[in-house]
Amino acid sequence: MEERDTTEHKRRYDIFRHHAWAGTAFLSVLLALRYIIPVFPYYLFIHLCTLLILYIVVSLLYTFRYRHGLSAEPVPRANPEEFSRAELEARVAKELVKAKKKRAKAEAKVRKKAL
Repeated sequence: MEERDTTEHKRRYDIFRHHAWAGTAFLSVLLALRYIIPVFPYYLFIHLCTLLILYIVVSLLYTFRYRHGLSAEPVPRANPEEFSRAELEARVAKELVKAKKKRAKAEAKVRKKAL
């Protein structure tokens, strides 16, 4: 399996793991509502529980499918050559904007002290 596939599997694994946990939380809230609100319609409760259980099972199956992504290491981009020209220009522009804001703030402080 290529490194790219492994990182994609890790991303998908994380997404489906999140959905499995979310489904479990929704199911527990639904069960709590059933016991807190005794007039909660039974037919609605059964349908919602069934849907949530199916949602959880499907999410768990996909986490099992993409479990190979757990061994994926994040790919660091330490070399400046790896950045595209547009990305570098965007970073430089952002730094220039920050510097202008700092300069304007410093000038405002100087003017305020002069008054």
